[in-house]
Amino acid sequence: MSDVPPATATPADREATSPTPGPARPPVTGDDPALRTAYRLCRRRTKDEDPAEYALIQLVPAPLRPALYALWAAANALDDLGDDRTAPAAERAARVGAWITALHRELPTGSSPDPVRRALVDTANRWRLDLSELRDAMAQVQDDTAGRHFTDWAEWRTWGRDNLLPWFGLVRTVFDRAGVPVALRLDTREAYEEFLDGVRLTDILTDLAADLAQGDLLLPAEALDLHPGSAADLARRRWSPAVAALVTHLTGLARRWVSQESLTRGMHPGPATVLHTMAALLRAQLDAIDAAGPALLRTAPRPALRTRVRIIAPARTRAALAWSLTPLTVPPPQRPGTHRPAAPDRPAPTTGTHRLPPPHPSGERPPEIPPGDLPAHVAVIMDGNGRWAQQRGLPRHEGHRAGATAVREVVHGALDAGLRHLTLYTFSTENWHRDPEEVDAILDLLRRELAENPFRDLDVRLRWHGRAGRLPPDLVDVLHLRERTTRARTGLTLTMCIDYGGRDELTRTAAALARGAREGRLEPDLIAEDDFARHLPLPDMPDVDLLWRTGGEQRVSNFLPWHTAYAELHFTPGLWPDTDRRDLWQALTAYTHRRRHLGATPAASAADGPAAARISTAPTAGPGG
Repeated sequence: MSDVPPATATPADREATSPTPGPARPPVTGDDPALRTAYRLCRRRTKDEDPAEYALIQLVPAPLRPALYALWAAANALDDLGDDRTAPAAERAARVGAWITALHRELPTGSSPDPVRRALVDTANRWRLDLSELRDAMAQVQDDTAGRHFTDWAEWRTWGRDNLLPWFGLVRTVFDRAGVPVALRLDTREAYEEFLDGVRLTDILTDLAADLAQGDLLLPAEALDLHPGSAADLARRRWSPAVAALVTHLTGLARRWVSQESLTRGMHPGPATVLHTMAALLRAQLDAIDAAGPALLRTAPRPALRTRVRIIAPARTRAALAWSLTPLTVPPPQRPGTHRPAAPDRPAPTTGTHRLPPPHPSGERPPEIPPGDLPAHVAVIMDGNGRWAQQRGLPRHEGHRAGATAVREVVHGALDAGLRHLTLYTFSTENWHRDPEEVDAILDLLRRELAENPFRDLDVRLRWHGRAGRLPPDLVDVLHLRERTTRARTGLTLTMCIDYGGRDELTRTAAALARGAREGRLEPDLIAEDDFARHLPLPDMPDVDLLWRTGGEQRVSNFLPWHTAYAELHFTPGLWPDTDRRDLWQALTAYTHRRRHLGATPAASAADGPAAARISTAPTAGPGG
């Protein structure tokens, strides 16, 4: 079967090298010749520009291949616009921005005059992919046109992962939609991200000659400094002992990062074969880089054809067997916009690349509080969902559903007011003791909310705080996905505490300190508060300035004991589902009238105003933040 079958496939359209296992399936593109042409273009570009990527895509069933071609071609088209040095940086950035804007405008329509975007839009509609997950990765390509410099490996990893993880995440979603979920075990997540570090480093070393010709050196100073003189020699494109040692060091690192045997343990043999083959091709590429010597600074090295054949041929046999035993779910063509809300008639206001939240129906605006008087971090105990439902004769899970609407409202209010951190007590370690049906309903609601991703277009960075061991793996997977795809956002940081308990957090921190002392990294008698803060599960979470609880109860319920040591407490009688953003604004206003001493003498009297009567309460992150 052809990778991109027309309504009636001709022999020339069929894939000659890798027949599709299983029964015949409906055509991917129907009778739309323009769409068929768009997918063929994506396939041809993949084959011509990245034979290794093309070979890997041949290891998946034919009905899935068009989506992967479209994703690869789109990522490459953006990179090409950003790397086109025939244009100045500002013009390249504008071209990338125009491409991204056009994509978001075309997505609800289901079509595009640009063939690559046309294939990508169709793939998104057909496989129900949320392309907003690519927002920050695409914006990064635009930022890269101004050049990049990395101080250390941590900075380099953040850059690489922010770019690669969203694209690989969508590939995983395609497998998931086809009925072959590529769920990662909790103990392999770091291995997965490290594997992608190896992909990125191998790519940089392969393209070293082209990057140097453009004046780019995408390696961290931390690595270059280990080999004095290497940076200057590379800038002059001079092969020296320092450069040779640097390349050997980096290929060794990359080889270790891509050799993650534990990554595919327990995985379906189809995707596992793809990952094993990808790792083998990467190691072969690293061998070619090592063997290139001075030629590495003149041209991109490639493994010999016989080496690639030796890796790919047996992989095709294994993949064909794995997929022949696997029933697939291939979605029919989708109507444009069926998997997400249609575009509004009038575009919503935006700030940068993100939309502003919708206004409150009443038209009421947030109070005008100077940024210095706002609490930097508000934590909320959302109490009263069950009582709200019982008062109306409804099952308790209906209260949680209504509570989810209140969460959206309060997040919108936090954005309106310019709040920096909002943390919500979503599901506690004690909530497992509730009726199993209620627990299942809460977890299902979390899944639906995360899948719908109501804050996708807002400048909201989502974080998760809690334990993973008892949560369903698919829920953990989507929580990590939302964290990864929003971590470059700089507006509101929304932390969802799910399977969280304050005493559990302190116990885990104590265990981390004990391990540090046992390994000789800490002196027990010298452990100070900053050491404790550095070993918290989220060491960069700032202290809570305002702790707000709804529902009429007046207790803190094992919520953030370390971070709320000096928090102002605010209790309100209303049940959480009845809460909207105006309640948050009232809490913020009440905060400005508190006199916060933190054990010190206030700098001025209350008569001088609420801001003057408080000493500075700027949040302090742990040293590891």
